[in-house]
Amino acid sequence: MAERTRRHFLKAGFLGGIFGWLANTMAGSHVAKLLPTPSEIKGPFHPITAQKDTDFDLTQVEGVDGVAKGKIVFIEGRIIDGNGNPIEDASVELWQANAAGRYAHPHDSNPAPLDSNFQGWAIVPSGTDGGFRFKTVIPGSYPAADDWTRPPHIHFKVSKLRYVELITQMYFPEQPLNAKDLLLQRKKQPEQKLMIAEKIKADEETYRYQIVLEKA
Repeated sequence: MAERTRRHFLKAGFLGGIFGWLANTMAGSHVAKLLPTPSEIKGPFHPITAQKDTDFDLTQVEGVDGVAKGKIVFIEGRIIDGNGNPIEDASVELWQANAAGRYAHPHDSNPAPLDSNFQGWAIVPSGTDGGFRFKTVIPGSYPAADDWTRPPHIHFKVSKLRYVELITQMYFPEQPLNAKDLLLQRKKQPEQKLMIAEKIKADEETYRYQIVLEKA
């Protein structure tokens, strides 16, 4: 009787160990879903005027001599899904204010000067690895209301068949106005982190901004 009890105990322990190992293995193989990039309002200055030059380099306009005013930077990143898989041929569109904080938009009443050498808007497809890259200038801050100055930011619209279209805004790190921005501060802390780019190079100043799309 004692021997039977002992064998039952060992068998139960062995099977329990197997089931525990399987459970841990299955749990370990489960990859946590990435949080989607938070959405944001399109804003009033989405481009409405047609332009021929919409390539990745916003610092020069095709057919126009000269270079845009301001600090030239590169924005690079990847478009991925919630599992971290790259999304190829997504339409990646961005628009922004120039270095003085002015949009090339007929409804922008900001008295800051326009820059005829600044493209202001671009649209490119993501690569096979989901990658994209833009050359631009750091946009200037501008007054959105009497008591609200918007920090430097870049608008993105990303779309791809069978994915939820995303409109969002990318912010730059270490900008004092980030802490006072009414749009950014209404987001939760984890969401804010996803909307602030990471500076990855200092010599050729480059910022990385990863964008996660949701399946439709």
